[in-house]
Amino acid sequence: MNQYAVLFDMDGVICHTNPHHAKAFEAFFDKYQIPYTEQEFEDHMYGKHNSHIMTYFFKRPVHGEELLKFENEKEELFRDSYKDKVETIPYYKNFLADLKANKIYTAVCTAAPRANMDLIIDRLNIRKDMQLTMSSEDVKLHKPHPEVYLNAAERLGIAPSNCLVFEDSFSGITAGLNAGMKVVAVLSSHTKEQLPKCNFYISDYSEISAAKVLEILKD
Repeated sequence: MNQYAVLFDMDGVICHTNPHHAKAFEAFFDKYQIPYTEQEFEDHMYGKHNSHIMTYFFKRPVHGEELLKFENEKEELFRDSYKDKVETIPYYKNFLADLKANKIYTAVCTAAPRANMDLIIDRLNIRKDMQLTMSSEDVKLHKPHPEVYLNAAERLGIAPSNCLVFEDSFSGITAGLNAGMKVVAVLSSHTKEQLPKCNFYISDYSEISAAKVLEILKD
């Protein structure tokens, strides 16, 4: 049985999508005359599930059918604007190939809707490289709850202590740590000082290798 796995968040980790999400939310909130600031986006959008985002910005509970309607509307705006611009954070595919060559399992564990995940992993042609993909529809509890990471480890048959999570947000890193996993922070949306303490930090994937992953996991 394979001993190790790398579990990737998607937004801000595989692709630098956050600026495109911000533009989609701006268009969405403008339509509904909802005020927002860049600081609020940083505090209440990046790495957060849509249920939290909508409830915070609308200043009232948003759930059920209304949440689904708003979520579909906003995410369609995102996919329409991003579908022809999909690209990885630099050197991601090189790193992925290095992991595969070293027989380290890989998975996508995102809080994004499956339609977003499917768009990105298929445009990048990396579905074949993943042993597992998990989206918001696959969990009941969202990050910072560790459900997505614990479920991924269980489905892969790998102990949480042998899984390395790649995350870019406070809630995502917290989810990885809450799962008993080691975490690499991808500094695409936040500075090191804005995030919980991690085992390693990168700006892009030229700064890490499969050998470094094994070193972190065995430490």
